[in-house]
Amino acid sequence: MKICVASGKGGTGKTTVAVNLATAIDEEVVLLDCDVEEPNANLFLKGDFVDREISYVKVPKVDESLCDGCRKCTEICEFKAIIVIEKVPMLFYDLCHSCGACYHICPQKAISEVDRRIGEINHYKKRNVHLYEGRLDIGVAMAPPIIKGLKKHIEDDKICILDAPPGTSCPTIETLKDCDVAILVTEPTPFGLNDLILAIEVTRQLNIPFGVVINRSDMGDDRVHNYLKQENIPILMEIKHDIEIARLYSKGKVIVEELPEYKDMFLELKDKALALSKKRTVA
Repeated sequence: MKICVASGKGGTGKTTVAVNLATAIDEEVVLLDCDVEEPNANLFLKGDFVDREISYVKVPKVDESLCDGCRKCTEICEFKAIIVIEKVPMLFYDLCHSCGACYHICPQKAISEVDRRIGEINHYKKRNVHLYEGRLDIGVAMAPPIIKGLKKHIEDDKICILDAPPGTSCPTIETLKDCDVAILVTEPTPFGLNDLILAIEVTRQLNIPFGVVINRSDMGDDRVHNYLKQENIPILMEIKHDIEIARLYSKGKVIVEELPEYKDMFLELKDKALALSKKRTVA
């Protein structure tokens, strides 16, 4: 069972929901921190380090002694990651999508593929929770390859919770893909509603059943509630503004460990998410 916790914007409490949901469940859980540009789940979970794997992608390498400047590699590359100027090939690794087209089309066999490090995946464990944290190297532009590497740690016989990056760009879509259900976290503000609508549109396009968690639900205005009612979108959980939660958050504490009354709320969230997942249809 793959549950993706996502949001249209940062700062809504997405990681708080993901970490507390994973911690509340009394069975083996896999938690993937897919916000690889700014991973922070372990700031709260504080799991023990288990191991680390390095993430690589394949990129082209040109043997200039074999290259005759035919430009076939440039013509086939949709991302302009390789160009030829005065018969001299130039590579732009930040644009390369590792498709291998240039390697396969080169008539002179002047292009080979080599590994390029883009980041790492760290494995932590705390009691029943296995946390896999993706961490993109500084200066690397594309997050989806590391997210794909993270998703290799999904175990079909366990509940897997994916903490998605904020927003609706490629990293978020890569995280959402193939999930059984999505929990969209928002806040009752104009900005929260605007970005929630964007997240809902993406989730619908991916044919993933979803519901909404409203954080700080007793603040702001009622536009989010009205929109969800109008669209017949289920509210899975509401978390009121609680000064004690704010204090725990500032200290990097897990809510369900410090305030046991919240554990039942997150277990109910899990049950509602599992029920929603049964509504998924394969296109």
